[in-house]
Amino acid sequence: MARVVVGLSGGVDSSVAAWLLKKEGHEVIGLFMVNWHDTTGTLEGDCPWHDDRVFAELVAKKLDIPLHAVDLSAEYRTRVVDYMFAEYERGRTPNPDVLCNREIKFDVFLREALKLGADFVATGHYCRKAEETDADGAVHCKLLAGTDPNKDQSYFLCQLSQEQLRYAMFPVGGLLKPEVRRIAEEQGLATAKRKDSQGICFVGKVDLPVFLQQKLAAKPGNVHEILPAWPKYSRRGRNTDGGMTIGGSMVGGPACNGPVAEESAVGKSTVGASAADNPSLESLAALAAPWRYTVRDGKKIGTHNGAHFYTIGQRKGLGIGGRKESLFILATDVEANVIYVGEGDAHPGLWRPALRIEPAEIHWLDPARAVPVGGQARFRVRIRYRQPLQDATLHVRAEGAFLVFDVPQRGIAPGQFAAWYDGDELVGSGVIAE
Repeated sequence: MARVVVGLSGGVDSSVAAWLLKKEGHEVIGLFMVNWHDTTGTLEGDCPWHDDRVFAELVAKKLDIPLHAVDLSAEYRTRVVDYMFAEYERGRTPNPDVLCNREIKFDVFLREALKLGADFVATGHYCRKAEETDADGAVHCKLLAGTDPNKDQSYFLCQLSQEQLRYAMFPVGGLLKPEVRRIAEEQGLATAKRKDSQGICFVGKVDLPVFLQQKLAAKPGNVHEILPAWPKYSRRGRNTDGGMTIGGSMVGGPACNGPVAEESAVGKSTVGASAADNPSLESLAALAAPWRYTVRDGKKIGTHNGAHFYTIGQRKGLGIGGRKESLFILATDVEANVIYVGEGDAHPGLWRPALRIEPAEIHWLDPARAVPVGGQARFRVRIRYRQPLQDATLHVRAEGAFLVFDVPQRGIAPGQFAAWYDGDELVGSGVIAE
């Protein structure tokens, strides 16, 4: 049996993870981490970590395991919060949860656990780990989706490395959420009926835009509406369903909900394919390019408090009414401080057939699975948490990776992570460039 340090968060998932490990005979140690408290008084957020710690202590006492606490707020501020502010300031949409797992839970927290003599670190994530030994005897760790499709959290771990995965254990990954609740109740754990935490802890009960305004200055600007009949949409080809055709891909319209392609080639890499299967860099770049607007392309319909407070695909917070359908953010220009909107979620400006990832941002959880430069492979992809997996082809070039979707995607936002899967295995990920 091993010595396992469990990240006891004060929630039901990590509590049951600790119980399962102890039941298996492991030596279990609880470690509670403080990720946020504002000692400067410049940022406000109602993060209930004090309550979380009380629940963690109650669970540790019930399970008769030691509980330690570590303050990682300085590292969290530097590696996650500052990153989040910097990304929003650039007009991008960050995912702090992915960074928190890569930089805090499986880096700084892992090092603290190793000081306690840990053989492994366990969390309450709904995902699974598998190991495979190759012909040379090397062990390769795989990150698999959680059994519960409604709670799968593998996406949030899409930036982990082999070294981090070797230490990781995910005890509840093979369970459904109702089973976890039932176990907690049967074992009399204090967290059995506690609600799941929502969003980023340090934001707490404060709305994200309000929190951002504490560091990012408000800057009044104009809102311009782009009509579906914008000429540059039609120049790329309009089909009879009302959507755009770009390089054979449908953008907008009913076909966006069409059937997925066959999966026989998923995860298989090919190099030197025919021109039809191996498009040029120019065509890939054109497919992945975002729509670019100027104020001359649309009509001013309102004002906003700062382009950096909005993200592509957002429909709330504009304060502009009187429409049959909601207005959605199509693009933001933080330099000119203009946001561009369109009416209705079928607006062609919301849909794109491909995305690009910078070379330095391409990440393979197992380098042995990497698609070589010049190669391509079929994967199933998600560009945000809880999005159903989408069929796509990954093309790797010296200039970056291009994900070309079978069915164009709504609301591709720079700064978010795209993660690609081969079956249940999360193979790689990368930051969407633009």
